[in-house]
Amino acid sequence: MNSNLVRYVLGWVLIIIGAMLILPIIVAVIYHENDYIYFGIIAVACLTIGLISSKIKPKNTQMYVREGYLSCALTWVLLSVIGCLPFFISRQIPSFTDALFESVSGFTTTGASILGVDRQIEDLSHSMLFWRSFTNWAGGMGILVFMLAVISQLSGHSNMYLMKAESPGPVVSKLNPKLKDTAAVLYGMYGGLTILQFLLLALGGMPVFDAITLSFSTAGTGGFSIKNASVMAYEGHFYWQAVITVFMFLFAVNFSVYYLILTKKIRQAFKLEELRWYFVIFISAIALITIDLTINGFYSNVFERIHHTAFQVSTYISSTGFASADFDTWPELSKTILMTVALIGACAGSTGGGLKVSRAIILVKSTARDLRKMLHPNSVYTVKMDGKAVKEDVVSSINTYLILYVFIMVISVLVLSLDEKMDFATDFTAVIATFNNMGPGLAKVGPTQSYYDYSILSKYVLIFDMLAGRLEILPVLMLFNKSCWKNK
Repeated sequence: MNSNLVRYVLGWVLIIIGAMLILPIIVAVIYHENDYIYFGIIAVACLTIGLISSKIKPKNTQMYVREGYLSCALTWVLLSVIGCLPFFISRQIPSFTDALFESVSGFTTTGASILGVDRQIEDLSHSMLFWRSFTNWAGGMGILVFMLAVISQLSGHSNMYLMKAESPGPVVSKLNPKLKDTAAVLYGMYGGLTILQFLLLALGGMPVFDAITLSFSTAGTGGFSIKNASVMAYEGHFYWQAVITVFMFLFAVNFSVYYLILTKKIRQAFKLEELRWYFVIFISAIALITIDLTINGFYSNVFERIHHTAFQVSTYISSTGFASADFDTWPELSKTILMTVALIGACAGSTGGGLKVSRAIILVKSTARDLRKMLHPNSVYTVKMDGKAVKEDVVSSINTYLILYVFIMVISVLVLSLDEKMDFATDFTAVIATFNNMGPGLAKVGPTQSYYDYSILSKYVLIFDMLAGRLEILPVLMLFNKSCWKNK
């Protein structure tokens, strides 16, 4: 391992974190809160250590898979630990484990929270609420992607390995010949959509602070609300909830689609197979749940049923985690459909979590191909996506991902089952919700509950699941591989 290069990358990451901490300092000053002291101390420490660490550029800036994955995993661990310090030092979340859980949940855009039982979300100061929502926004597109957008000290190959390690989906593609320009375009579109949502909410009468924080959480598909009741707190404000529904859906779309639209390649954008299936899954889930709610007599009129169904399908397929209604009281079929769309998740190259629609498509097609080959062993079948053949190494990596995905879920549920005060539905959906970066599960971790009652061991298992889900397993597993830590 090129440890000097990893140290150099982490130095830049500390500088970026230090700069981000300036924002909640401004919020604390605006609202006359003393929390600026905590944010200020941490910001100064990050900037000082980061500047010292990044000042000495390594002689060899060539990064390979090992350095890329380790840099990515260590970045997210470092980010999570530093991110929890304001909560913990200020004692607004007095337990370090709980503060770390909240920070990891924020940066991984999971939205699972320990707040709401022992301590209400509204009890946090404005600056802490802002920081909590901002972690969703910062983690949505990725810290390393942002770093690539603002610095160019690393070689092109180094950039690609960093972006591959952090970006969701089976394949990472460039939007521009230079990866730095690709990162800048991604963050430009990300910021533009965030500002647009903020304007629509603010112009619709939502308080500015609420509009800013909700836009951050929606953009990162993280689901952190500044209200204990999530978006249910805005009951009756159908326009606000409708705007959030639309933007949760939009942020779960592959950002390559928006790039194609901006470059006037609209036909090419809507021909993408993943996008078409994403629409089909979304509409089908809304239709089935609406019918189920109608049969079981939920809500007084069709508008309410469709409104809440669209919101919850949007929040689950995008892995955002907001709630406009207590869907834990819905019929079993509706809850099962929601969990299914959560497992499938959003599109690759979006801020959403889950298995990803593209992976699901390729898994189905590769399974169908293997069945045909069993019947006709001498025939040649190719897995295709958007009319192009999918490379065998991509198919193989997806199969490996699925095996690890199932293995980690099973082990996690087994460990959580040691908490005998929790039932199977709670443990199973808690793992699904955290591993898929979704947030609320069902039963005791439902939309009106929290993860507070889990033991320390269970919370660290769920922390691992959140990180593994956000980084798509391999970078996190690299931390436990001894050979990756050996210097060249």
